[in-house]
Amino acid sequence: MPPSGAGARRPTTDDADPARLPCRAARDQHATVTARLLLIDDDTRLTGMVGDYLRRNGYEVDTAGSLAAGREQLKAAHYDALLLDLMLPDGDGLDLTRELRAVPRTQRLPLLMLTARGEPLDRIVGLEIGADDYLPKPFEPRELLARVKALLRRAAPAAAPDEVLAFGRLEIDLGARQARLDGQPCDLTGHQFELLVVLAQSAGRVLTRDQIMDAMKGHPLEAYDRSIDVHISRIRAVIEADPKNPRRVLTVRGSGYLFARTQDVA
Repeated sequence: MPPSGAGARRPTTDDADPARLPCRAARDQHATVTARLLLIDDDTRLTGMVGDYLRRNGYEVDTAGSLAAGREQLKAAHYDALLLDLMLPDGDGLDLTRELRAVPRTQRLPLLMLTARGEPLDRIVGLEIGADDYLPKPFEPRELLARVKALLRRAAPAAAPDEVLAFGRLEIDLGARQARLDGQPCDLTGHQFELLVVLAQSAGRVLTRDQIMDAMKGHPLEAYDRSIDVHISRIRAVIEADPKNPRRVLTVRGSGYLFARTQDVA
């Protein structure tokens, strides 16, 4: 009969059965999240177990068994967090971390390192070059889940829920997630609203397309800068009196876009 009480050994990724791992989705108020995660690890048994566990707790999980496969998936899709093993058959996870932190699109991608390396120096180097957290193997699946939730909480926007940004006749209500022109709601999609907020929160400053794409991380903008132009044109059609001669969202040729700080002044 297995031991019970304080002396019982708790399951880890070394011996846990995915079918028996506890699923708290029905009891955890945070389990309804639909964040998309990428797990890069060449241990197929671990990726299968961890992937299944995270999916049953409300996450969408893609897996890759090598750095090359992981790079391709990161180029093809947007992820809310990356779980990265350090020792992979075609290279070191530290190299990929350096690459990701050098690119605006993935500079702030939440990143959790997983490794069997036990040396403190490995953890220090990983954190210094841009990892957000570090979890040594073997680990308990529930600890991994807790760390993923913490990563996503830290990465979430911290805008005041009742804040309203006002620019002349245009109001952007962050709490209601609604833009209003002359008090009337503007017909914007959720993604267009998020893009408008990014611009408005940097009013008076030129934002490059890379900066906009980085700020929109986690939203389904295509991975090429021309998609931003399309969204901007649709926003202008709603909030500008003359979309062909905009006064709110201005194009700065060769640089990007500028949201006018002062608007509707005679």
